[in-house]
Amino acid sequence: MDPRHGPVTVTISGTSAQLLTHLATADGGDPSALLMRALGLLDLAMKAKREGKHLQFVDPRSGATSEVVF
Repeated sequence: MDPRHGPVTVTISGTSAQLLTHLATADGGDPSALLMRALGLLDLAMKAKREGKHLQFVDPRSGATSEVVF
């Protein structure tokens, strides 16, 4: 990420704002860090889809998987 780019203002819905605040508070982090991680996961999922692959979360204890889909 280019450090020369400063903060930007993004308009989101009230529901999205509440969800972002809830998740950031539950995680103990700040909303911008949470948003950056979420966008990173979205980028990975979109890249996998373009390449004909699948992105999955795996529970190492049970071996259960959950595919990331849109």
